[in-house]
Amino acid sequence: MKRLILIGALLFGAIMGIAQPQFIESYPDTLNKKRLHKVIGYGTATYLAGLAFLSFIWYEDQEPVPFHVYNDASGYLQVDKAGHAYSAYHISYTAYYALRWAGLDKKKALIYGGSAGFVFLIPVEIFDGAYDGWGFSWSDMAANALGSLLFVTQEALLNEQLIMMKFSYSPSIYPKYHSILGESQIESFFLDYNAHTYWLSLNISGLAGGRIKPRWLNLAFGYSANGMIKEFENPQFYQGEPFPYLERYRQFLISLDIDFSRIPTKKKWLRTTFRILNLFKVPFPALEFNRIDGMKFSLVYF
Repeated sequence: MKRLILIGALLFGAIMGIAQPQFIESYPDTLNKKRLHKVIGYGTATYLAGLAFLSFIWYEDQEPVPFHVYNDASGYLQVDKAGHAYSAYHISYTAYYALRWAGLDKKKALIYGGSAGFVFLIPVEIFDGAYDGWGFSWSDMAANALGSLLFVTQEALLNEQLIMMKFSYSPSIYPKYHSILGESQIESFFLDYNAHTYWLSLNISGLAGGRIKPRWLNLAFGYSANGMIKEFENPQFYQGEPFPYLERYRQFLISLDIDFSRIPTKKKWLRTTFRILNLFKVPFPALEFNRIDGMKFSLVYF
């Protein structure tokens, strides 16, 4: 579950509040070396901390093996892949606007910052390929590339983010079946993929050319899955007893959301708060479609 650990590092970068795109009327025309050094310093420190975690904590009890490839494209019904894309998208987002804030021109910021989500996650796969129980995953790499590409394409062609990737968490019933999904709510946040939902949040006003108000209202399309205990299939036995049959199925959702970057404010602390909030989908009523229940309505979906 290194993926959500890396999201934690991303949250740290967001908390710094280095750059907030919609609140800056214009970026510096010349490079501000003091700001650039600050961006590089924060970014390097966060990145090295993530690598140190993988090296000295995550893989501490794992056996090194010859580098190998692992095909996990169908694992966890692709919820894990959505998480990879989400992480890459927001790392690219944060890096790009931080570099623009430091005075780097758009082209260079897109090259160095826009690609950061993909580039920064490469070592994770290299580490995986060197340890037993894991493996270098081409499908993870593809998901990372898609996340960064979603950001770069919009910024290059539209000069704004009309479609944002967001995350929501709602505790599931499945940890009670198996300790592998966590023995506490904190553990389950990281270990239970059934509780994760990833969203594409589309700004309605932006898509309509600014003709629809309020400007911050979004339409969100979510993806999640249920019934998953292990990566590819559920166990047949657990603690010497037959394991209950659990249907593994995908969930598709439609809901509303808020793009906090489109709520104007000049207060720095509020801009930082809005940047953090924009990582997450706002709870709203939602329509869900799945092959078990068909269509169902949730008054509030987290």
